[in-house]
Amino acid sequence: MDKPTTEPVVEIEPEMRRKRWKGGRQRSRLSVWLRRVVIFVVALGLLPALLTFAYLPPAVHPLSTLMMKDIITLQGYDRRWTPIDEIGDRLVHSVMMSEDGQFCSHDGVDLAEFKVLLEETLAGETTRGGSTITMQTVKNLYLWHGRSYLRKAIELPYSIYLDIVMPKRRIMEIYLNIAEWGPGIYGAEAAAQYHFGKSSSELTSRQAALLAVTLPSPLTRTPGKPGPGLERLARTIERRAGHAGGYNQCLQ
Repeated sequence: MDKPTTEPVVEIEPEMRRKRWKGGRQRSRLSVWLRRVVIFVVALGLLPALLTFAYLPPAVHPLSTLMMKDIITLQGYDRRWTPIDEIGDRLVHSVMMSEDGQFCSHDGVDLAEFKVLLEETLAGETTRGGSTITMQTVKNLYLWHGRSYLRKAIELPYSIYLDIVMPKRRIMEIYLNIAEWGPGIYGAEAAAQYHFGKSSSELTSRQAALLAVTLPSPLTRTPGKPGPGLERLARTIERRAGHAGGYNQCLQ
């Protein structure tokens, strides 16, 4: 009888085993880092949602991302938090009519205006700002500045969420206290004192309008020393603010 033959055992070379082990370890490390990145992104996305609830009480005075930058870079800033009741209707109405006349009627995003801007963008035309006061509040509280389609895409859902969670009167109050009105100048009260040497509640209708039309470009426009163009814009906003009664019901 023939003896049974046995197949020789082929051993994996030690070098190959080391490569496989090393490759598996690298894949494991990559998987861990990917999970960490996903967790970080999700946490970062949830942070504004949680902070929105924290900013609901009137006693809380939020800081904008620009104010935080000034703190980190040791530049300092001037901001004097003032309740909306003490700011004065002239400035409140002027800002609303200048920045977002439909503030009380939309849900954080002016869909009609957004549609026009989208069509202009797709057509390759130069677009206007188009941001509502709610969107600008979101940008100032949670996001970065500068023109960016990515930021705009993030801004939209947060703005709708903010409008759902927070009363419009509180949104306006926060906006008026974090908006930039000059280098290191934030909020209506600091702006009124800096540009006109008086409290925001004491501004004339023309001074309030001049401050309002400064907001789109606070680093280049000087409401205390307006040129003809700024004066022309201010006259228009002053006239509109005088008839704001039909648009300001959410601020009563």
